[in-house]
Amino acid sequence: MNTRSTFLRLITVALTLTVALTAIPRSDAGQPKAYVMQMTDNWLIDGDLPEQAMLISLQGLANRNGPTLYLEYGPKWPWQITKPLRGFYENTHGFQFTQLETAQEALDALASSAKGYVVWDKEVRTSLIVAFTVSGLEDALVVNEDLIPLAEAAGLSMLVDLRGDFRGMPDHEIYQIAMDRYWERCSRDVVIWMGGHAGRRMEPGMADWGIYNKAFFSDLSHNPKHPEELALTNRIYQEQNPQSYVMGWHSYAKDTEGQQVAMTSSYGLRMEGLNTLPNLSFNTHVGFSEGFVFKNNHSVEPDEVVTPEDKVYIALIQTDGIGIGAWTKPGRGKLPYSWGVALSWVDFSPALIEYFYAGAKPKDYFIGYSFPSYIYPKPVPDSAYPILQSETRRLMEALDLRVMDTMDYSEGNRHVGNTDLTKNVVDHIYDGYPDVIGFTNGYGTARTYDLRDGRAMISYDYYLGTRRPVKEAVADLEELMALNTKRPYYLLVHVRESSSIDRVAEILDGLEESAEVVPLDVFLKMAGQVKTYQTRYKQDDDPVTRNAY
Repeated sequence: MNTRSTFLRLITVALTLTVALTAIPRSDAGQPKAYVMQMTDNWLIDGDLPEQAMLISLQGLANRNGPTLYLEYGPKWPWQITKPLRGFYENTHGFQFTQLETAQEALDALASSAKGYVVWDKEVRTSLIVAFTVSGLEDALVVNEDLIPLAEAAGLSMLVDLRGDFRGMPDHEIYQIAMDRYWERCSRDVVIWMGGHAGRRMEPGMADWGIYNKAFFSDLSHNPKHPEELALTNRIYQEQNPQSYVMGWHSYAKDTEGQQVAMTSSYGLRMEGLNTLPNLSFNTHVGFSEGFVFKNNHSVEPDEVVTPEDKVYIALIQTDGIGIGAWTKPGRGKLPYSWGVALSWVDFSPALIEYFYAGAKPKDYFIGYSFPSYIYPKPVPDSAYPILQSETRRLMEALDLRVMDTMDYSEGNRHVGNTDLTKNVVDHIYDGYPDVIGFTNGYGTARTYDLRDGRAMISYDYYLGTRRPVKEAVADLEELMALNTKRPYYLLVHVRESSSIDRVAEILDGLEESAEVVPLDVFLKMAGQVKTYQTRYKQDDDPVTRNAY
């Protein structure tokens, strides 16, 4: 692996982004201007999906010329930030948005961004995924046959017709044909997994980004039960550039999150989800506001000593993606709360990550991950660690992050198997991040603990799911306090992203034993000062389950 050439390629991508920032269209008054359109919550093939897929393809093409079209998604969309982020662009970056009410209006304004159209087969769902690949390569608007008149009224002609090409074929045959036709022309820096919901529903929020980057699209399986698809998946990963991006998400009908991320990690590739992450082709053009500097809400200095009392300390972390969680829900700022940051957004979605930092309340604290993207540390080859860790250190420093979280579902999850780290992995983490003051591990509960040079690694002792009743969650925490009698007891809680902070506060208020909720950096500093936990790594006889989630 040529780590120098890989690093230079990553720097080139960043420089390309900087150049793109100068292409923002502006009003006569010098303010940046763009179009905005509202999407519905109907993503069914026999509903609004065809028109909305067309608009997303139009977005990916139009935004190659700068931040031109922004899509505002409905209230049921996983990422709840498209409306407030638009407000941030208006208030902080001065954008003037022109509202588009219909697809006709969108095409009247932006059809010139396309050279023609590609027709997908509404009888073959997978043909829409192939059409996204064609769209990026041929600058083609994505339509089904019902939308052909609309495209032709906008002055576009047919470039590719996929109707009838794939009927009766399994997915591995469809994607083999797609690879034969298009793979050699596609990006080797980005590949899109257009997974998520299956059947008659699709939520292609990231399709604009794949089209923008001329990426290959698929929802191929990572499951050994599907050997023909798995062979194509392996070929794609083998032929991608080192440390390149796999973006989107696995298909809920074919495989598991653990299978996908374990495989991408084994190739040293960078997984960025979800398939529903919207507007990246717009966000990538909007840089940081003038004078902006990332400033985290640290509660302790790196060399500060914090001595705990003989009591229970609780720290709260959400790691599933700030924009799909409790960030926009009531209660934020009430409790010390830690939020996992998608480090790579610094490079391809800078203003989006500024939005979170600018809106942080004093008790909001940001943390990073053990790699620059969603990667499991156990499958990563030792040879891939140096460049991935170098990238992580660069991004951690830029974001003013001092605490690192890691998780690994390659050999289990919160239900089966194990999520513990080997000593070799823990050695890599400690050696690779000398400036990090402490580490957390797991997603559900885990049993990896360590302490080196005053820097603690603490695993989650509790996973707070969204469906756990308040009274039962209170009982769970009290039972943990009763079982762990040695004080201080460091009770690390992972909160599922859609649980509101008001709900978390209600649970903590119900505890009978006094427990102090503290900022995570304070929590780890105390755990690094007084060790009441046992050093432990994954054991040789720990159970391993690779096919469950």
